[in-house]
This record gives sequence, structure tokens and C-alpha cells, in this order.
Amino acid sequence: MNYKCQIESIGVKIPEKKLTTRELTAKIKIPGIDKFGLLTGIQERGICSAGEDSFSLAYDAAMDCLSHSKYLADELDMIINCSITRYKNGLSHLYEPAFSILLKSAIGAEKAITFDISNACAGMLTGVYIAENFFRRGTIKTCMIVSGEYISNMYNHALKNIRTHLSSEISSLTVGDCGAAVILERVDGNEDGLILSGFTTFSRYNDLCTGRQNKNSQGGFMKTKAIKIHKVSINKSMTSVKKALDENGLSFEEIDYLIPHQTSRSSIIAGAVKLSDHLGKKPGHVVINLKDTGNTASTTHFLALYQYLAKNKFHVGDRIMLLCFASGLIIGVVIFRMNEIVYRYGNKN
Repeated sequence: MNYKCQIESIGVKIPEKKLTTRELTAKIKIPGIDKFGLLTGIQERGICSAGEDSFSLAYDAAMDCLSHSKYLADELDMIINCSITRYKNGLSHLYEPAFSILLKSAIGAEKAITFDISNACAGMLTGVYIAENFFRRGTIKTCMIVSGEYISNMYNHALKNIRTHLSSEISSLTVGDCGAAVILERVDGNEDGLILSGFTTFSRYNDLCTGRQNKNSQGGFMKTKAIKIHKVSINKSMTSVKKALDENGLSFEEIDYLIPHQTSRSSIIAGAVKLSDHLGKKPGHVVINLKDTGNTASTTHFLALYQYLAKNKFHVGDRIMLLCFASGLIIGVVIFRMNEIVYRYGNKN
């Protein structure tokens, strides 16, 4: 039997400490930098305090996910950790043991198969893609996909190097910290399940956005050719989106909510317009939710889903498209129908 899967619950952890864009840009002496918040649409973001890191964010998100779930931790068959940053007790990248093993022990998921993957900002959606294959074969019934991103430390490096608006590190001023987790469950012939998940890699553009651990100091840094990566991402996504829609007999207007990777408000709007012009149709809604969180890397799509669920934006049967862009260059498309999860979030009367 070819099984399907669906989202069963989502959890999120955003640090309580906030850093505003105004506070951040005040440290840079470039004419017009005060307009950065208006351009990106980001007013503030959560940043880790002492004692918080990639692991604590992932753990808290996993526990929040379980609090909304009908499953207990020991009923999870698989845990996939997808963090780009793997900081625990400091800002040195932890290569081993795997975060998924540490999370398995911390939340009490003793029987879960565990492994880590790394696919830049496409990490969690890549986790969905991998898990879906296990579900289709009937290998597992439940899977938690989790990520904790402590990326705000990159602005410390960026502030020392930004000299112009075209600086390769200016994108580091858009990021914010967040943990997210999602439990997928196996379903039999359920129309509310996952419709499609697919990825395309354009490796010749691998130099457009790179990030790594600092050699001489703690934390990481990122360099981005922002204008070029935006142009290439949108152009390449047109084929991927059209193919995903055509393969499932859908038109763009039948997508109720398009949730793109949350990079900046201006980029999201420009990209959505180009996609709509190319396809000749518009989705019902284009989600932009980075005003108070910034770009939270691999967690961005599930943070958006979580916030919209909390605000009762979704209805059962809504078609949702998650569109990701990640360093590599990676284009990912996930389409699913919203299910009864809507009744477990927000205030339903």
C-alpha cells in the first residue's frame, strides 16, 4: 500500500529577548541605512539570551509540539534534526553526538530512529521530503522534524565588515533566532495529506550565499550576493512551481496560501508578482510574517504556519504551498491540504 502523511502538530520557540532593526542599524554608519527596516519589513527579531542556544530552541519547540499532539514522545518512530546551527552550551558548532540523538534522550523518545541532515534554509522541508518516503513505504507511523536556529550571532561579524549597502554581509542583519518542530503522521487515503514535496538543486549558483563557522572567534558568518540570488531564485522557481502545479492538476489560483521563505518583505512581494505574471494566476494569500521575527532560516515555514494557526487564519481543506529558497541553490515546493489541526490552535468558539 502507498501510504500518505499529514501534519499532526506544530511547535515553536522564539526567544523572549528582542533586538530591533533600529537598534541594529544604529551601529552602522552608512547613509540611508535607517531605511533598512522599511525595505525588509523587519522591525525586530528574537535573539538568544544567556543559556539559550540551538539545542534549547529545538528542545523547547519539540516540547511545544508534543503539547499540541495526541502522541507521546515514546510513540515517535523517527526524529530528524535539520538545524544549520548546532550550538549547545556555547557558540562552537557541535559535530557529534548528533542533535537528533540528544533530542531523543531529552524528550523521552526512546524508540525513535534518529539522524541529522543539513540542507541550509531548506532543512526542515527536506526533512519532510525524506520522511514522506518512509511513510509511503509504511516503514513509520510518526516522525518529528525539528530545528533550532541560533543565527543572530552572525550580526556581530557583519557589523565589523559592512561598509556599503552592497556589502555581502548585509543580509546577516535580517536574521532572527527560532526553534520549530512538526510531527507528521501516516494516513490511509486521506485527502488532507501531503500532496507533493520536491526539490531541485542548481549547484552552479553555490557561491551566491555561503555561511560557515568563524575560525578565530565564536559564532558564524554569512556572505550573500543578495541581488543576484534573488533574481536567480525567482527565475528558477517559476519552472519548479509550474511543474508542481501541473503534476497535480492545480492552477496557482487554487493555492489558498503561498508561504515563501521569509527573507524580506520587498523580495517576497516582487517574487510573488513575477510568479503570478508567469503563471497567469494569483494565489489566494501570500504570507509575510517576518515583521517581529526576521528570517529564521530553516524554521521559517513552520513558524509561519504556527502563527497563522494561532490566529485562526486557516480552514480545513485549504491548499497550502510552502516555497523554499536555500543556499546551494535549492528550490523546494511542498503542497498540502490543511486538516483538523486548525481546531487545536487559537481560540475557536
